[in-house]
Amino acid sequence: MIAPGPTLTTARLILRPTAREDFDGWAELMADEENSGFIGGPQERPAAWRGMMSMAGAWALEGYAMFSVLDKDTGEWLGRVGPWVPEGWPGTEVGWALLKKAWGKGYAVEAAEATIDWAFDTLGWTEVIHTIDPANTASQLVAKKLGSTNWGPSKLPPPFEDKPVDAWGQTREQWRARVR
Repeated sequence: MIAPGPTLTTARLILRPTAREDFDGWAELMADEENSGFIGGPQERPAAWRGMMSMAGAWALEGYAMFSVLDKDTGEWLGRVGPWVPEGWPGTEVGWALLKKAWGKGYAVEAAEATIDWAFDTLGWTEVIHTIDPANTASQLVAKKLGSTNWGPSKLPPPFEDKPVDAWGQTREQWRARVR
């Protein structure tokens, strides 16, 4: 079973809504401190299950959520990237979280570019943000490669209200004017 929604493709990736078959990869992502440290911290499989089901539910109820990122050649689940706006969130976010084996290959930028295009063109968003912990230099680099700038400190809703984050972002007009 796959949540309802579109499938996007890039040169190397398939981006599709959450599917039941994604759970082992999702649980691996959320169990590892390095992978999950900036997105809420490590979780046991039952908590990861609830998180994955929340993403699938967002697809069904909101019409958007983070896409599962798959290697186009192998079909292997690499992570999740895309639009995410939970209740109380500081803005219309495109975020990313990839398994360690997918780091450093440009997948986050490639997938985020496709999902930002989709969010602006299909969802009608007028700006996009990325909430990034000030210590997360890897995600800051991804944001810079996307053309986003640091808009300064922001605040997440409970239970993450005490976590430091900066909002990186850009407007739809800035996105469309950037050189690719």
